Amino acid sequence: METLLNLNIGDTIQKFLSEMMFAEVITSGKWIMILVACFFLYLAISKQFEPLLLLPIAFGMLITNLPGAEMYHTELFAGGHVHWEEFSATAGLLDYLYLGVKLGIYPPLIFLAVGAMTDFGPLIANPKSLLLGAAAQLGIFAAFFLALGAGMTPEQAASVGIIGGADGPTAILVTSKLAPDLLGPIAVAAYSYMALVPVIQPPIMKLLTTKQERTIVMEQLRPVSKTEKICFPIIVTIFVTLLLPSAAPLISMLMLGNLIKESGVTERLAKTATNELCNIVTIFLGVSVGATATAEAFLNLQTLTIVAMGLLAFAVGTAGGVLLGKVMNWVTRGKVNPLIGSAGVSAVPMAARVSQKVGQKENPKNFLLMHAMGPNVAGVIGSAVAAGVFLSMFMK
Repeated sequence: METLLNLNIGDTIQKFLSEMMFAEVITSGKWIMILVACFFLYLAISKQFEPLLLLPIAFGMLITNLPGAEMYHTELFAGGHVHWEEFSATAGLLDYLYLGVKLGIYPPLIFLAVGAMTDFGPLIANPKSLLLGAAAQLGIFAAFFLALGAGMTPEQAASVGIIGGADGPTAILVTSKLAPDLLGPIAVAAYSYMALVPVIQPPIMKLLTTKQERTIVMEQLRPVSKTEKICFPIIVTIFVTLLLPSAAPLISMLMLGNLIKESGVTERLAKTATNELCNIVTIFLGVSVGATATAEAFLNLQTLTIVAMGLLAFAVGTAGGVLLGKVMNWVTRGKVNPLIGSAGVSAVPMAARVSQKVGQKENPKNFLLMHAMGPNVAGVIGSAVAAGVFLSMFMK
């Protein structure tokens, strides 16, 4: 009896040890991804680089690369399709959360929250800001054509190019539809560059402008009536949807969020959109996107290429906005500070704050924030339109 008991204990311990996954971590490339995930967690917590999204993305990256966790299965989404016949038998927690990305649910909900948190008044007061937002999308199309030249498919090139808009939800939506196998690298690149806006943009802004241009003080914007603020999201929704139906999910939710904010009769909904809904969707989106950054998908030359092209796209977009700002400055005979053009990328409101910071450093009397918010909001609309163009052209 004692011998049998010892045998059972020995078998149990041996079975327990055999199920440990430490050996698989060491012998595979997963340990590299675990270190990368820990590094991103450090950036999010210690350096506060876009922590609200970088932290859940990094944690999703961590748990998807832990052998044996079985929380995310790439084979369930192979070929860009959800394999429902295998889903109930093998799906883990992150597979279910990832459906919100795959089915295009999370990005429009993020846009709803962004709309509820954003004041469109500066754009309405200065409609010329739309041109600066459009110019800042130059990086998207520059990276698209560069990626095509590098041998990528049009779907992959469109997904890489959209990083230049500095708009994480838009990048995720486009990539999940066109090139889901690249979702991990593209999402990490997009949100990394969004977090690094205060680092990447100022050198480009200073390189392309003179000190005299950076010190220009702009005239105060005209007041915008409540009627204008209510009509604007309705008109934009109708016009953009009729012009480009594939952009409707993003534009309509962005404008709905803003209408909820500006109508004055849905305060509870506005608070929910900007707080509870935004926070819940951010957690689900971040963790599920991070889960796609597996060792197999991430540790290759293509990932490095995507990161490099994404940086180029972001830099060109910033330069495009600043250069058009210089043109507008010349046309208006010195009334436009070119620095506000850099805010044409979609990182709201961070890019506008960078314009304010750089301008005020040159001239303490300079207050560019509200002027820069016009191009910033226009950039959000512009990136959504660019996404709609790509989806209408390449989505099967």
